[in-house]
Amino acid sequence: MPHRSSDMRVFYHVHMISDSTGETLMAVMRASAAQFDRAEPIEHLFALVRSPRQLDKALEHVADFPGIVMYTMVNSDLRREIEDRCAELHVPAIAVLDPIQATLSGYLGAPVTGKAGAQRALDAEYYRRIEAMNYSMAHDDGQGDNLAGAEVILLGISRTSKTPTSVYLGHRGIRTANIPIVPGAPLPEELFFLKKPLIVGLTASPERIVQIRRNRLLNLKEDRETGYVDEDRVREELIHAKRLFAKYGWPTIDVTRRSIEETAAKVINLLSEHRNTV
Repeated sequence: MPHRSSDMRVFYHVHMISDSTGETLMAVMRASAAQFDRAEPIEHLFALVRSPRQLDKALEHVADFPGIVMYTMVNSDLRREIEDRCAELHVPAIAVLDPIQATLSGYLGAPVTGKAGAQRALDAEYYRRIEAMNYSMAHDDGQGDNLAGAEVILLGISRTSKTPTSVYLGHRGIRTANIPIVPGAPLPEELFFLKKPLIVGLTASPERIVQIRRNRLLNLKEDRETGYVDEDRVREELIHAKRLFAKYGWPTIDVTRRSIEETAAKVINLLSEHRNTV
């Protein structure tokens, strides 16, 4: 059962059991839990559970720390074992993908195959995302070569969220490079001849840029006045960047009031449109 702390926060155990990497379960659980104020899940993840012995170990943990069980499992015997054991323990068990698969089955007029091969597809997707993350990290802040291997290239002046957006997109399986626009420094010549990657310009209000830059200098214990945080200079940097984006027809995203997730979602939408035109 959930328990309350002295400051009235509610803590509860959530057990995620998956025959894959568990990333789908984790994403669904966290998105759902975020809708409940002052309620914090204690996460227990059991990934790559594919044998009765592995499942027994996970269910023993559920017995020790009763809570909600969420699972994705192809094997019907293991699914049944989860349901039976959770019923004995009087804890709810949720087959996260079942409602989606049932709806798709009804819409398509086809049964759910339950093929083990689907697991291999998930594994391939996992490794594709790892490769994208590696690419994004190697091509952060103008580093690396082979820009032609990118799916997305982000451009922007300092402190326009290029790096965290690149990392987030990499985690989503999108190979992303980011390049800073620095006064007086030329951009890579290769950039202007690329056809396949989506090139996106990131911008923000001068006030927001100055605020973030000042905070960065404070964290670095740098208190000297510098043009880096001069609002007029920042405004000039932004005007130069916007003119560059307009000249080459690169789509632009204002990140002033956007979270990293919102910026990335916009980039993904632009990428979908871009792929239909190249």
